[in-house]
Amino acid sequence: MTTAIEFSHVSKYFRLERDKPRAFQDLFITMAQRRKNRKAQEFWALKDVSFEVHKGETLGLIGSNGSGKSTTLKLISRILSPTSGNIKINGRVTALLELGAGFHPELSGRDNIFLNGTVMGLSRKEIDYRVDAIIDFAELQEFIDVPVRNYSSGMYARLGFSVSVYLDPHILLIDEVLSVGDQSFQQKCNERMLNMRKKGVTILLVSHDIDAIWRLCSRAVWLDHGVVKLDGAASKVTDSYFRYVLEQSAKNEQNESWAENRLGSGEAYVTDIEFLGEEMLPRHVFLTNEPLIARIHYEAKEPVERPMFGMALHHAASGAHLAGPNSKFGSLEIPEIRGRGYVDYRIEHLPLLPGDYLVDTSIYDWEDTHRYDYWYHGGRFTVVPGGTSERYGLIALEGKWRVQAEGASPEPKQAVTGLPNPIKGAK
Repeated sequence: MTTAIEFSHVSKYFRLERDKPRAFQDLFITMAQRRKNRKAQEFWALKDVSFEVHKGETLGLIGSNGSGKSTTLKLISRILSPTSGNIKINGRVTALLELGAGFHPELSGRDNIFLNGTVMGLSRKEIDYRVDAIIDFAELQEFIDVPVRNYSSGMYARLGFSVSVYLDPHILLIDEVLSVGDQSFQQKCNERMLNMRKKGVTILLVSHDIDAIWRLCSRAVWLDHGVVKLDGAASKVTDSYFRYVLEQSAKNEQNESWAENRLGSGEAYVTDIEFLGEEMLPRHVFLTNEPLIARIHYEAKEPVERPMFGMALHHAASGAHLAGPNSKFGSLEIPEIRGRGYVDYRIEHLPLLPGDYLVDTSIYDWEDTHRYDYWYHGGRFTVVPGGTSERYGLIALEGKWRVQAEGASPEPKQAVTGLPNPIKGAK
């Protein structure tokens, strides 16, 4: 298999410039501190990175900000040169690295198409052959002869992507710029990239949209602080990265001090909420379809008769209210509570898909007319990939699919027994 891109022990070093001295005193202080601060001013964007991209492969680069993703693409496009190591490129490269990159602001959209095509090494005739398709795809017919300095960010994105994909690249580099386009244009871009994959174009995509990497890429590389943390099938790498991000988020939230948003008379109140796994040990990270026990700890300052415990489950990112179970709905009538204790709510198969979830807890009277305590967002847990093959939405339905050819005999219905006859005894 032909190698399109080869990174061999590549490192890239930047020296971070501090504020330049504006007076003699500042210059003197800067010179005095230069040796002391020398290490603090060094930044290695990439450190001994090696990987290969085969011809026709679609590779996704993922990682947090500052991990070295954009630096990698700039090295491939030769905007930057490596500090050490070797990079081999086999084929013509087009790059969409940042909004408006490669465009001259005073030239029209049409003139910029010809400018970019010429830089790519295409003849005037070759560019003429493609220009109408580029304009049509970008949906800029009315504005194509207007200077691009007057373009909106969305127009920039449409023209930039269209130019990049219609100039017949062997290697296409895309760095997190498609998110500025509207939904319909993003869909067009995705379809175009899938077509380019089928035609054997090598694509490198940098995106924080994990689903886009999973959907469009056959392979992914996870960069972390300038080094390769994981390289493999896109589904495996994106799931591992998503799990890591959610676990870090949950850990950070636990370390923050949360303001207790409470309402209620206070005769009884929730002191804590724990989330337990099947092993009955507290944790904050679960898989879809795992058992989860929510343990609500309480304290009653005085005897409280027939309390009702409840929860409200929210999706942290969207705020969507997903469920609101309570002990009355669950047919658990508690005669009285006093002092300290806890109430468990067990979910046998957690149906939630990956994400962060917030939990409100409450204690009301049995009639649901008096509120002893309501603790807003008192608990939080995280669901990470695993436990289901479903990916989209908030819950895993786990339904069964079946196909039936038209005209074929349907499967015989199974007899249902043990159900009461609703008309038994009717006259």
